[in-house]
Amino acid sequence: MSNLALGLPEQILACLFDVDGVLTETAKVHAAAWKETFDTYLKSRAETDAAPFVAFDKEADYETYVDGKPRADGTRSFLQSRHIELPEGDAHDQPGSATVCGLSNAKNGIFLRKIREDGVEAYKGSVRYLRAVRAAGLRRAVVSSSDNCAEVLAAAGIDDLFEERIDGVTIEADQLAGKPAPGAYLAAARALGVDPDQAAVFEDAQSGVEAGRAGAFGFVVGVDRVGQAEALRSHGADTVVTDLAELLERR
Repeated sequence: MSNLALGLPEQILACLFDVDGVLTETAKVHAAAWKETFDTYLKSRAETDAAPFVAFDKEADYETYVDGKPRADGTRSFLQSRHIELPEGDAHDQPGSATVCGLSNAKNGIFLRKIREDGVEAYKGSVRYLRAVRAAGLRRAVVSSSDNCAEVLAAAGIDDLFEERIDGVTIEADQLAGKPAPGAYLAAARALGVDPDQAAVFEDAQSGVEAGRAGAFGFVVGVDRVGQAEALRSHGADTVVTDLAELLERR
């Protein structure tokens, strides 16, 4: 199978995939976990300050402030949008503590509970595309800001389709800047032994397509699951699809 049959330019030798919203239906689980975390905190804060409670919007707030970012960065970004300053705390803070780390830990616990209770589904079109990419001999890596990436891939039954994984654990250990910085994607390209212009990035987050463009990757595919096609294009996507299988039909 040629790159043309995959919807990719001929110079592409490797494909770098985000996970949540691109490969698995976990973006909505993340959004629900963030909402539960922030709404609990915001209600408590409103009661203490006798101020109005304004709930976290799991579409607009999720897409704008937390989608695609490392967990603590997402926490900071949303809090800043509400003009709330909290101490950083540390990784051992109790979930729900009024610190950046405490809220981040709460979100992680809620997310893990949800995927263990409900499981993880991979998008059928994405699995079909992954298998076509593997059959074509292209290199494959996942790039995710989540510390739980390995667990999600295994639960979805697609962990065997990748050669390399750059995730939240790697990002912290190697001190890589989170999206929209391109560091994690550049690390994935290095791990696969290709130059950035020989790799395609697949992302559903605005910050992710920004990272693909900032890293001068050869092709950036935006995956629009929530009606943000124009935003993905404006942030750097070369093309936008609603499902990866659409790329197989562009022959």
